[in-house]
Amino acid sequence: MAGKGVLIGISGASGSGKTLVAHTLYNSLGSSKVVILQEDAYYKDLSDLPFEERTKFNFDHPDAFDHSLLIHQVKELLKGRAIEHPVYDFTTHTRKIETKIVGPHSIIILEGILILSIPELRDLMDIKIFVDTPADMCFIRRLERDIRERERTVDSVIKQYQKTVRPMFMQFIEPAKRYADIIIPHGGKNVIAIDIIQAKIENLLQDQGN
Repeated sequence: MAGKGVLIGISGASGSGKTLVAHTLYNSLGSSKVVILQEDAYYKDLSDLPFEERTKFNFDHPDAFDHSLLIHQVKELLKGRAIEHPVYDFTTHTRKIETKIVGPHSIIILEGILILSIPELRDLMDIKIFVDTPADMCFIRRLERDIRERERTVDSVIKQYQKTVRPMFMQFIEPAKRYADIIIPHGGKNVIAIDIIQAKIENLLQDQGN
């Protein structure tokens, strides 16, 4: 990689459509150039706690994440180096022993609920995006995902949403919207916004010699 990598940050509420935006960009730019990092993979390991206590943990607070590791690995990718990406098990709330080798790539797409709330991460980003989706749609998507992919019950998802997800959104996530360069009101289905972002990324790559 000739120049510095390009970092695109995509934030928004849980269920807002961040992942769809990330994968739409990934597909449009070409998978050989792009790697997607998900903040969710950097949850702290809770294996030292009984399972019942893990289920009550506030996963939407900044302290739930190992942001120091995430920042270090983003910096490594931006320098053109590969990383040992952590693998998180959402059914047990623990980090797996195995890791996966990621990179190097010239474009890093980082998506997560709190990435715009962390100054050290914001300072590394070339483009900051906030996906702005109505709260009812976010909740429905989260409910469907957690039941389908994370073996949660309807009752547990509702309780978690009321106790931590919405309060943390109001305290940390929504206020960080002011740091965004681009706000996407219709997620990954907003074709015009995706085209604009793609054009900007390609210009950045040319400017940096990638």
